[in-house]
Amino acid sequence: MKWHRSRDPGDEDRLRKEMVEHQIRRRGLRDESVLRAMLEVPRHLFVEARWVAEAYGDHAFPIGHGQTISQPYIVALMTSLLEPTAGLKVLEIGTGSGYQAAILAACGLDVYSVERIPELSEFARGNLAAAGYLERVHLRVGDGSKGWPEEAPFDRAILTAGAPDVPRAIVEQLAPGGLIVAPVGGYGLQTIYRYRDVNGELDRKPIEGARFVPLIESSVPEPGLALEEPGQQTSDDLADNEP
Repeated sequence: MKWHRSRDPGDEDRLRKEMVEHQIRRRGLRDESVLRAMLEVPRHLFVEARWVAEAYGDHAFPIGHGQTISQPYIVALMTSLLEPTAGLKVLEIGTGSGYQAAILAACGLDVYSVERIPELSEFARGNLAAAGYLERVHLRVGDGSKGWPEEAPFDRAILTAGAPDVPRAIVEQLAPGGLIVAPVGGYGLQTIYRYRDVNGELDRKPIEGARFVPLIESSVPEPGLALEEPGQQTSDDLADNEP
């Protein structure tokens, strides 16, 4: 894999502005810190060479090893659901290309990101370094379902792969009053949920239907959160995060 710098920065700036206006703002997202981050982070540095010309398109891209970089709208939506505030500590499960981590870092969060595939973690490291966000992003290769217990607690947690439920370890590593954003459901069809810790209990809110690649664990997980059938909450128009 290779990471790339723009051949024409002016064109890339224009494409980012169009992406934010047409794909994100017009879909109703108004969090200014997230919109600024989406304008700032050069998405084309986080895709493979063959996709650079289409990097700002309204869809996901494959990044190898059966994984994807999510559609810009989904990245913005999930970031906004985290209610990002500068200085908060966030756990990301599934580093992928590093794009979501870069958006979180651009919002001022301190990011701890776990990726199970070593080659993708290295790909992300190069991308984040090229884009100038590596200082705020800490990378680890491992089973994301176990979280990062040595760095817990976390103010926020985000899963960038679909799972039948939220792994118990992620819940246990959440700080009081924290938030988790995760796509939950069966293979190929999930609902994005936001979980908020309220006096030690998780309040769950379904947000939107989506399709994510699955979260793969290295061993049988502990039981996580009991969840309803995702099909009962998903919208008719699903954001697609698979190529």
